[in-house]
This record gives sequence, structure tokens and C-alpha cells, in this order.
Amino acid sequence: MTDHKTAKRNSLLAGFVTAATAAGLAFWSGWLSPGDGEANAASGDVRVAASVCEAHELRAAKEEDPSLEIEIPSEFDKSWPSAGACRSAIAAGDPLAPGPIQPIPFSHKHHAGEFQIDCLYCHSETDRSQAAGVPSVEICMGCHAQFPADYDQIEGIRILKEKWENKEPIEWVQIHRLPEHVQFRHNRHVQAGVECQTCHGPVEELDKLHLVPDSHIGYLVPVAKLEMGWCINCHRQNNHQASQDCLKCHY
Repeated sequence: MTDHKTAKRNSLLAGFVTAATAAGLAFWSGWLSPGDGEANAASGDVRVAASVCEAHELRAAKEEDPSLEIEIPSEFDKSWPSAGACRSAIAAGDPLAPGPIQPIPFSHKHHAGEFQIDCLYCHSETDRSQAAGVPSVEICMGCHAQFPADYDQIEGIRILKEKWENKEPIEWVQIHRLPEHVQFRHNRHVQAGVECQTCHGPVEELDKLHLVPDSHIGYLVPVAKLEMGWCINCHRQNNHQASQDCLKCHY
């Protein structure tokens, strides 16, 4: 009797599964035509831009791979922000790249390299004071206030404008720092014709400023190794202008 009941239950269960499967297939066959599955798979390969910056990125990718299917919605089919601005903002804010994360992902490569903005335009006190200083929000807004509103899609631009509206300074993270017993005067060196890159390295080639490790002294240093011997050698090579008196730097 038990075997008979078990067989009957299994038979009913098998019938239920078969019926449910058939009903499910009938349901989905009413929604999908034979070609719909292939169409959906193909549409999944189309890369759709979700911002102007992504639109620039997709266009560049398609140039490298013409077979790539892309879609640029009309609201993102614009020239501003430029492809260079988008690229530099991403590179300058890359957490995996060497260097600290700044409050605004500022790219020296984009400003000093691509646009060839002179260092003294932003670091305006360098030729007149001991410290180079950093640009004020007012200096930054002198240019960026004239840019199209589309640039607000870049996070750094939005932060800059918020600082301007709230009358707050930008708290940049300092990169280059000399020991306290060294007195370095930027104005004397700039007035003597020393290029900024001599000490700070090729900043116009860097999206994100950083220090480099030095195995000899055991800590991070600027791209140019600002040791006493390095400074003295430069002074010796320019003996007609540069003093080698200890008290010129140590006082």
C-alpha cells in the first residue's frame, strides 16, 4: 500500500512539473518572438554615455575599436567640458596614482602643459616673496567664472564654485617642504632666472604632483632631490650670481 501511494504521489508531482513547465514556456513565448533574445543580447553590447565626459571617452574608444557600438544621448553630445578637462580631472583625482588626494583634483599637466599657463600667473607672489604660496580662489575663478556652465559636471569645478560662494579657502596639501633650518627665498631664484622645473621637476607633465622615494635618505623627496649637495653644486656652477656663504641659507 505504501509503495502504491508513493508511486501515485511521484506521478502527480511529475505531472505538475510538466504542466508548470509547459505553462511557463507558453507564457514567455507570448512575450518573446524568436529573434528577441538575440536583439536583447546585442543591445546589451551597446555602451551608452551617462555624461559628457563619458561621451568623450566612448568616442575615443570607438576610434581605437571601430567595431564598438556606442550611443551618445543628445543631452551629452556637447563639446563642454572638453575631453582634456575630463581626462585631467580623472587623472588628478586618481587615488591609485602617486601623491596625496587634494581637495580639488587639479592637473598641472592640463593647466601648465596643455594651456601653457605661466607658473607666476597662479603662484603670483613667487617673484616677490620668499614663499611661493598657492593661488587664491579668486585667481582660479578669474578664469573659471568665464567657462560655460556645462563645466559644472566636473566635481572639482563644483567644489571651486562652492568655495567661492562660501568665501572659503582651498586647503591644499603641501607637496614640497624643506627642513626648518633651511631658508630658501623663491624671489631671489626666480629673479636670477632659475626655472621652476629646476627644483620642482617637470610639473607641466604631471596630472598629480607627488614625491618620489629615495633609498639613500629613507623618505620621500621632490622629483628633484633637494639635498644640500645638490644646491651647492648649482651655486658653484653659477658662482657669479649665487653665493656659497653658509649664512645665506642657514640663519
